[in-house]
Amino acid sequence: MKKIKKSEADWKSQLTAVEYDVCRMKGTEPPFSGEYNNFKENGTYSCLCCGLELFSSSHKFNSGTGWPSFWQPVNGEAVVKKIDSGLFMIRTEVICSRCDAHLGHVFDDGPQPTGLRYCINSVSLQFFSR
Repeated sequence: MKKIKKSEADWKSQLTAVEYDVCRMKGTEPPFSGEYNNFKENGTYSCLCCGLELFSSSHKFNSGTGWPSFWQPVNGEAVVKKIDSGLFMIRTEVICSRCDAHLGHVFDDGPQPTGLRYCINSVSLQFFSR
């Protein structure tokens, strides 16, 4: 997959201040505030920054955490996992494999069959219905 690289100035011109904070500066939207937290339509969630398909509505579940949660990405190449040791804890960050946008984090307390919970910021996603 060809990587998308842009300058910080280009990202700032493409994204709103909140989108830039979450996607490029690794911020987090407040819980229960995101557009897709309780969203139930059928379709695909793509990266806001580059449009890469990331998650399917068929893998979405209500985790009760305040952010959209998925038990797996659309495929193994859609996202990259990185160790995040910020905020005085160790977590696994999830980023877009094409443009390195911060999406959220993945935890091992999700439903079967994977046991994973990809906890994703709504602001880092765009939705396309089927």
